[in-house]
Amino acid sequence: MTDRFRQDLVATVPKLRRFALSLTGNAADADDLVQSACVKALKNAEQFREGTRMDSWMYRIIQTLWIDDRRRAKTRGAAIDPEDAGLSDGGKSARLPEDRMMLGLARKAMATLPEKQRAALSLVAIEGLSYKETAQVLDVPVGTVMSRLARAREALMPQLGLTKGALQ
Repeated sequence: MTDRFRQDLVATVPKLRRFALSLTGNAADADDLVQSACVKALKNAEQFREGTRMDSWMYRIIQTLWIDDRRRAKTRGAAIDPEDAGLSDGGKSARLPEDRMMLGLARKAMATLPEKQRAALSLVAIEGLSYKETAQVLDVPVGTVMSRLARAREALMPQLGLTKGALQ
């Protein structure tokens, strides 16, 4: 494992935390997910291929760990506390009250989306990945990413008081 690998991994942690937070809905579970992903990445560093984007590789690890956890949760019935839900800095960057209010609405609305739509929307809209990169992370065709995004946007518009075309 090289120093460059470690540096790149550390540099991606804020992005990984945002993505994990969008999946889990609360900071504690997001931190646990990121920690598990980092441990897995360090143990499997030899599988990382030069030229691969570290963030894409790590998003894939987080997605896989999350899916595995959801499968286990179905059998044990784990719950997510909606009071702990948050997707960013708690609205600190939203300076105007209207911006903070819209950010809060967007968080709540996004939390209602099915997991697959929420993951696709988070990777594209929050993390800035292309459709192709998102498809690689989620291990689905680009068309599936596009349809998940379309359904997510369609579901979010009425909850956010927006009309068709406002999110495009």
